[in-house]
Amino acid sequence: MTSRNGKVAVIGAGFYGSTTAQRLAEYDIFDEVVLTDIIEGRPEGLALDMNQSRPIEGFETKVTGQTTGPAGEGYEVLAGSGIVIITAGLPRKPGMSRMDLIETNAKIVRNVVENVVKYAPDAVLIVVSNPLDEMTALAAKVSGFPSGRVLGQAGMLDTARFSYFVAEKLGVPVGSVQTLTLGSHGDTMVPVPSACTVDSKPLYGLLDAAEVEQLVTRTRGGGGEIVGLLKTGSAYYAPSAAAARMARAVASDSGAVMPVCAWVDGQYGISGVYLGVEAEIGAGGVRRVVERELTPSELADLRTAAEAVRAKQSDVASL
Repeated sequence: MTSRNGKVAVIGAGFYGSTTAQRLAEYDIFDEVVLTDIIEGRPEGLALDMNQSRPIEGFETKVTGQTTGPAGEGYEVLAGSGIVIITAGLPRKPGMSRMDLIETNAKIVRNVVENVVKYAPDAVLIVVSNPLDEMTALAAKVSGFPSGRVLGQAGMLDTARFSYFVAEKLGVPVGSVQTLTLGSHGDTMVPVPSACTVDSKPLYGLLDAAEVEQLVTRTRGGGGEIVGLLKTGSAYYAPSAAAARMARAVASDSGAVMPVCAWVDGQYGISGVYLGVEAEIGAGGVRRVVERELTPSELADLRTAAEAVRAKQSDVASL
């Protein structure tokens, strides 16, 4: 018998949100997964469909769908949620950068977070709306939550993309590849080749610098590559897997160390900014940021990323 407890909510029932809700439900570790959206009937319909998959997949977690309104109608369904994943916002269209979404998504995220504070004041917030680093900072500011209880999903996804590209290039199982990216989710993403191995052997012994750089460039543009192929919408299978794993680490108080967007205050000589770093994740969100030895050039890149993100995060505070 699985012991199920707690309630997790996913805001936004697009492809990303609904797939995240499905993954969380199929873990069968929660009493309830809540899915909300502003499109009338969409979350209810998806929840009904997911609940009908329960006898087939054999999970007992209940899925609840709820349409929400502009004045906060429907958000009372969040009451008692220990974790809230915010996927609400517009996805990218071909040729758009994540930053192009900033004003529209800032308004959406602000409204969502205000309602989360009202109905689930003890929740851990996991932000996935783009531009990621800026929306995470905005959610922290609007919520007033302790910084550890607000984190963003970025590094898990970027690292997964990097690992997949390395595995594909070398023709090895993905499970034998270990990679790491820090910094921002976007142009100032900082891959950490010194932390990248294949079967515990350094990546640089297996690929030359130019080949690694090629994979890094592809990783940086990994989301855009998918947006360009899909034409309408953006990636959601890998992103939802990353968000669901983060939520699982919080729910199970696992202490897993994951690359996430977290509040950095002194680590790596960087202070007062939400940035992609490794962090130990537990019941209260981020227990601590985990610092690792970086090469001088990796550290310089991370500090550059921090300043780029800092400038944008102060802009977003006024939106």
